[in-house]
Amino acid sequence: MNFSQVLSLLGGLAVFLYGMSSMSDGLETLSSGRLESILERLTSNVFKGVLLGALVTAVIQSSSATTVMCVGFVNAGIMKLNQAVGIIMGANIGTTVTAQLLSLGDISSNHPLLLLLKPSSLGPIMAVIGIILYIFLGKGTKKTVGQIFLGLGLIFIGMRSMEAAVSSLRDVPAFQELFLSFSNPLLGVAAGALVTAIIQSSSASVGILQALSTTGMVSFNIAMPLIFGQNIGTCITAILSSIGASKNAKRTAMMHLSFNLIGSAFFLALLYGANALFDLPFWSLTMSRGDIANFHLIFNVACTLLLLPFHRLLVKLVEKLVPADAEKQEINMLDERFLASPSLALEKARDTVVHMGRLALSNYERSISMLDRYDDKVNEQFREDEAALDKLEVMLDNYLVKLTDRALTTEENMRVSELLHTLSDFERIGDYADNLRECAVLLDQKGASFSAEAMEELKTLTDAVGEILNLTLRSYESRTRSLAVQVEPLEEVVDLMRDTLRNRHVERLKNNECTVELGLQFLELVINLERISDHCSAVALFVVRETSPANDLSRENTHAYLHQLHHSDSPEYTKAFSSYKEKYLSRIQ
Repeated sequence: MNFSQVLSLLGGLAVFLYGMSSMSDGLETLSSGRLESILERLTSNVFKGVLLGALVTAVIQSSSATTVMCVGFVNAGIMKLNQAVGIIMGANIGTTVTAQLLSLGDISSNHPLLLLLKPSSLGPIMAVIGIILYIFLGKGTKKTVGQIFLGLGLIFIGMRSMEAAVSSLRDVPAFQELFLSFSNPLLGVAAGALVTAIIQSSSASVGILQALSTTGMVSFNIAMPLIFGQNIGTCITAILSSIGASKNAKRTAMMHLSFNLIGSAFFLALLYGANALFDLPFWSLTMSRGDIANFHLIFNVACTLLLLPFHRLLVKLVEKLVPADAEKQEINMLDERFLASPSLALEKARDTVVHMGRLALSNYERSISMLDRYDDKVNEQFREDEAALDKLEVMLDNYLVKLTDRALTTEENMRVSELLHTLSDFERIGDYADNLRECAVLLDQKGASFSAEAMEELKTLTDAVGEILNLTLRSYESRTRSLAVQVEPLEEVVDLMRDTLRNRHVERLKNNECTVELGLQFLELVINLERISDHCSAVALFVVRETSPANDLSRENTHAYLHQLHHSDSPEYTKAFSSYKEKYLSRIQ
């Protein structure tokens, strides 16, 4: 194979892969999110999931894209793990459509209409139509359709170029030896998986194999392990997309890999065992493009039929392979059957709000630890809990709205209002903790750090906010007024610390003791920490109001209560305020 042929092969491969990418992008754009919506809504059982997975993948021509959608849905809590299994199985079937289109190159009839269907004719025709739509009539849907036609045309053109480049390889001894080595099942599977993992498309790697089949060197015992490996290699995209996602999202990617590994291992053992016993007549027969496409389809359908009855076991397997941390077990106390008993439903809703508070506190502590020393694993744990907080907020909102449709007492309506406000406060605390995390990530990426003096000031403020968060959560969880009344004096001390640190840091900036970028980050941290304490104050105030006598000012007018608290000589408030000033404010003065 000379240099010109190598360039022709690489150029054909580049055109082929670009055509695949362009066609897939166009088809996804044309769907305008409707296919994602279908996947999300119509997966009530595994059989529907298989059909939908096959349909969506056949339309967008990418099993990787379909599986990545599933990973995203599961990560967001929109779809459950047992709903994703059927879609993944169906995606493997839908991805075989491309190979069937490429098998049109086997058409041998001289009929003019049939000759137009051959890739050598169809490719240029579709490319011309596509470029006209894309460039000259390129607006809206027409441009997208042009992109699809152009992509498909480039696939056929690239395929034809690769076939021409490899046509002379049939007489090269080194190439013959290389291909014969793929008859070793382990080597063949590894080669197929590696190529597919690199180009991240099983459809494309099968297309490359179909191009090589024109050399006459691709026999059944060579193509079979390569195709098995291609199915395994395509899992790399979903695995990459699950990095940093939730445990269930990782399980979705692992399910894709497990499904293809089990199916490939089973049929590899079955076919090699059958050949050893019965000397299968087709074992060494040369395969055409159509034969490869058909085997690819039959194998994926057979895998689905084999494992579909065991889909629940497959879910259990990946749950074992990717175990959840004990504290990460997903809880769902919001059973709609509780709505029939409003008092019970309110108690369960309150338990869930408490759980949100714990998640917010855990994330606050993680963000503070990352400001001191960044850790990827801690960052991943943070993101999982932040996603859980957002999900719980939506679930609780919907649950409490449904509860208000019931006949509630005045007291129950007040509790609904309190829960809606408190869950919002805990969710916002989680958001501010996320802002702290983002600052830690930015500092780590830039290799920057605050001065020792600034770090000591931050440590004092974060300790104070950590205490106010713990006080708030303990008082809310136990409905303890004595704990709740300590929150407001500490919150006022945090306000004083904010003003002190802000003024001091501005002075450092004026004296060029700190860069502007680091100064802005420092001030942003101080602001976010103070806002966390504001939300703690709001939660504690609900506890104070709930546990106060009926004629207490905190029940009648919360603003008046706070004004009186800050401007009175209450011994309880004054003592707590002085104690917290000594504990925290004195450390930075």
